[in-house]
Amino acid sequence: MESGGKMESGLDNPAFVQDSPKNERRKSKESLASADYEPYSQRVVALPTSNLETLLHLVKGSMGSGILAMPNAFKNAGYAFGFVATIAIGVICTYTVHLLVESSYALCKRRKVPSLDYPETMIEAMKEGPGFMPKIAPYAGYIVNFFIFWFQVGTCCVYFVFISSNLQLVLNNYTTDVIDVRLYMCMILLPIMLLNCVRQLKYLAPFSGLSNILIVSGVGIILYFIFRDGLPDIGERNWIGEARGIPLFFGTVLFALECIGVIMPLENNMKSPKNFGGATGVFNQAMTIIIFLYTGLGLLGYLEYGEKILGSITLNLPEEVLSQVVQIMMALAIFLTYPLQCYVAVDILWTTYISPKVDNKKYRLFGEYGVRCGIVLLTFGLAVAIPNLELFISLVGALSLSVVGIILPPIIAFATFKHQRRGWRVFKNIAIVIFGILGMITGTYVSIVDIIESLF
Repeated sequence: MESGGKMESGLDNPAFVQDSPKNERRKSKESLASADYEPYSQRVVALPTSNLETLLHLVKGSMGSGILAMPNAFKNAGYAFGFVATIAIGVICTYTVHLLVESSYALCKRRKVPSLDYPETMIEAMKEGPGFMPKIAPYAGYIVNFFIFWFQVGTCCVYFVFISSNLQLVLNNYTTDVIDVRLYMCMILLPIMLLNCVRQLKYLAPFSGLSNILIVSGVGIILYFIFRDGLPDIGERNWIGEARGIPLFFGTVLFALECIGVIMPLENNMKSPKNFGGATGVFNQAMTIIIFLYTGLGLLGYLEYGEKILGSITLNLPEEVLSQVVQIMMALAIFLTYPLQCYVAVDILWTTYISPKVDNKKYRLFGEYGVRCGIVLLTFGLAVAIPNLELFISLVGALSLSVVGIILPPIIAFATFKHQRRGWRVFKNIAIVIFGILGMITGTYVSIVDIIESLF
């Protein structure tokens, strides 16, 4: 952004420059030029994904330890409130993603570029916004990267706790002494660090495929345990939880449902990106499946185990060999998924900020491995400090995903489109932002307080 209200693209910012007939004619010509530019046709993708492949990637992006935490979320909210609120949060998350994708497409047309990622979309949107928004454009990318980075780091912390907790539960059946969960974290530290040193995504693809098979199979066996002896009387369960539990529910559901980090890369990599949005588009199809699966397992898991449900439903399974098989399967699946989740954090920290400042190729290789190992040590340290699975999940969801998944997309749309600044759309955007802020503040506060109480 240059001084005097000029944007880097050279267009006049309407928030600072008063329109004149000459300006209006020039803007009209520029609008026609941008209307002729089609970003989708300009994208060059080496291996574009089909609609079905994108659908599977979206579902896979949400499948992980989050779905196993949904019964605990329903314990905090109650079965009736949890059922309705999960669907409502899912609808809001779906809507905000559409706002983000539509804004990114419109900005691509105006800038005449094939694609923009999330931080770039935020930057370009702020340049077009009214009032003070252009002034914060230079910092907008840092804001998005900050919250996405810490979400990925938090997710990796959750993975450390999840793997160790399930291993502890299984191996306790074969040892006389109870080994602290932190020691299991120490045992898996080196294997995770070595796996995270795989630098190319294509070499991680087989691990991802195996992980998906293990998770789907594990969920199937969990449903078998839930239905095996029949569900208890629904009257034995709370239809609505205590007020203190609602913020924890909010954070857990966001952690489980949101896949905001993969949205823009997947849309940008599609063979037919026009099919991503729309009422019957790929994203709506994926979210319908995700909301159905997560709501179903959350409700059924809570009805089965009630107030005894733990941070992951795998920890509540009966003491049987089949239960131990599921716990090992899920631990292995999450172990194999760790480098994929950490890849985003490495990409932000190394590729975006550190690598451009390192000229020596030899140092660049050592530097990347150093960043990869450093992030693993960071997630390990945080997991050891806070080995409470359910509270960690809620904290990560409330603190990071409420920002990038709910709060920022309406702001981006408000800055990008003039029609989003008028009429009922203004109140709708404000309502969503307020909802996200309240969820972030209350969820983060309650999670931190409960974490402190659990430590002392």
